Amino acid sequence: MDRMSGGGDVRGTASPPRVSVVTAAATFAWEDRMIKWAIIFFVISLIAGFFGFTDVAKGAKTISKWLFFIALAIFLIVLIFGVMLGQLVF
Repeated sequence: MDRMSGGGDVRGTASPPRVSVVTAAATFAWEDRMIKWAIIFFVISLIAGFFGFTDVAKGAKTISKWLFFIALAIFLIVLIFGVMLGQLVF
């Protein structure tokens, strides 16, 4: 090929920075799992509360609340870093 056409020789071209999609996907998978467990514990607390098992309902409610807020915090952190990374790349 001709040197003027620019084909074939890629040594001088700059490649875009690599973005780790695996960590974001792993975080979303972890978040989905935490939300699923939070919903499960919430349902357990509703059923236990309906049948009068107040201690079980209280414990399940506490666990579901913690898992929900942890998942929410992880989501917000990933969202903020995603926006910041998006501005750096684009």
